[in-house]
Amino acid sequence: MENVTIGFIGIGAGIVLLLLRVQIGVALGLVSFIGIAVLLNMRAAWGIITAIPFNFVGDWNLTAIPMFLLMGFVASEAGLSSGLFRTMRMLLSWLPGGLAVASVGASAVLAAASGSSVATSSAFARIATPEMLRYRYDPGLATGVIAAAGTLGSLIPPSILMVLYGYLAEVSVAKLFAAGVMPGIFTALAFTVMIVLRVIRKPSLAPKVETGFTREEVLEAVKDTWALPVIIVGVLAGIFLAIFTPTEAGAVGAALAIVVAALKRSLTWKVLLAGFRQTLISTASIFMVVIGTSLLGRFMALSGVPGFVADAFIAWGSSPLMVILAVSLLYLLLGCFLDSIGILLLTMPIILPMANEAGLDLIWFGIILVKLLEIGLLTPPVGLNVYIIKGALGDRVSLTTIFRGVGWFVVVDLLVLLSLIFIPGITLWLPGMME
Repeated sequence: MENVTIGFIGIGAGIVLLLLRVQIGVALGLVSFIGIAVLLNMRAAWGIITAIPFNFVGDWNLTAIPMFLLMGFVASEAGLSSGLFRTMRMLLSWLPGGLAVASVGASAVLAAASGSSVATSSAFARIATPEMLRYRYDPGLATGVIAAAGTLGSLIPPSILMVLYGYLAEVSVAKLFAAGVMPGIFTALAFTVMIVLRVIRKPSLAPKVETGFTREEVLEAVKDTWALPVIIVGVLAGIFLAIFTPTEAGAVGAALAIVVAALKRSLTWKVLLAGFRQTLISTASIFMVVIGTSLLGRFMALSGVPGFVADAFIAWGSSPLMVILAVSLLYLLLGCFLDSIGILLLTMPIILPMANEAGLDLIWFGIILVKLLEIGLLTPPVGLNVYIIKGALGDRVSLTTIFRGVGWFVVVDLLVLLSLIFIPGITLWLPGMME
C-alpha cells in the first residue's frame, strides 16, 4: 500500500473518531501513532510520540497562550467588564436598536482584553441579553447579537487563534495582531450598520429605551470602565512599539489584569484561584489538541499527503483565488461540526503547503482563516457561541430562535470576508506600517 493511501486512510479514521465524539487530541494522536507505526515501525512511532509532546510543551513562544488566558479569566472573574455595557448603553442607546449596538461595542472592547470568543459571549449573555429582553427586543436579535459579537474575540488582538497560527505558520504574531485590528473594527461596524438598518425598517424588533441620562451619570459610567482600556492599551501598545514581544505581552497582560483588579478592590483569593483554575483547564485542553495535531502533522509529512494535495492543486490550477475558495468551503463545512481551535490545527498540515505554493501572504491568509473560524462559531449544528448563549439563558429562548437570530450576522460576516479577500489592504495596512 502506498504511503499517500495510508495517509488518507488515517484522515478518514480520524474523522470517524471525531464524529464518535472522541476528544480531538486523543483521536488525532491515536491515528497518528498507528499511522506512523504502519509507515515506519513501532519503535519509531514510540520515539515520535514521546519526543513531540515534550518539545511542544517546552516551546517558549507558546507560553503566551496560558498568560493571555489568565489575563482574560482574571478580568472576567474580577468583574472588570461589569460597567462596560452600562457605559456603551448610555453612549449608544439613542441609535435604532441601541442596546444591540451597545452590545457590539462592549463585546469588541472585552474581546480585546480577553482574546476569547467564549469568554466574551458568556459574559454578555448574562449582562446584555436579559436587558434587551426586558425592553421587549426581538429574542432572535437579542441573542444573535451577543453570539455574533462574541466572535470578535478571535479577531481583535490579542487572540489565542493568532498565537497558534503564528506558531504553526512561523510568521510574526505581532504582525498578525496588527492585521486583526482593522478587520475586527470593520466587522463591528458592519454589525452595527446591519442592526440599525433592520430596526429602521422594522422598529418592533427593538423598541426605544429611555435615553435621559445626565452628564454626571455618563461621566461616572465612563470612569468605571477605565480598567479594560488600561489592560488593552498596555498590552497592544507594548507589542506595536516593540517594547516587548507578543510572548512577553501575555505575562504583562496577566500582571496588568491582577494589578488593575487590585486597584479596583475586586481582587480576592477566590477570584485568583478561579482565574488560575480556568486557565489550567483551558490550557490543558488546548495543548492536548495541539499535541494531537502536531503528531498528525508528522504523520502527514511522512505519508506525503500535503505534497500530494499541493500537486493536485497545481495540476488543477493553484491560483490564489482557487486556494482561498477551497479553504473557505472546507472551513465553513468543518465549522458546522468542530470547534475553531480543532479546525485550525487539524487543517494546517495540509492547507499551509497549498498557501505557500500559491504564493499567498501568510499574514493576510491567517486573518482570512480566523474570519472563517469566527463564522464557524455561529453555524449549526455545532455553533459553540450559540450553545453558550443557550446555556446562559436556559429555557427563556429556544435554540431555533438563537440560530435564526445569528443568521443575519452570518450573512454580514460573509460579506466582510469577501471584502477582506478582494481588498487585502484592509488587513495588511497596519502590519505594513511596522516594517
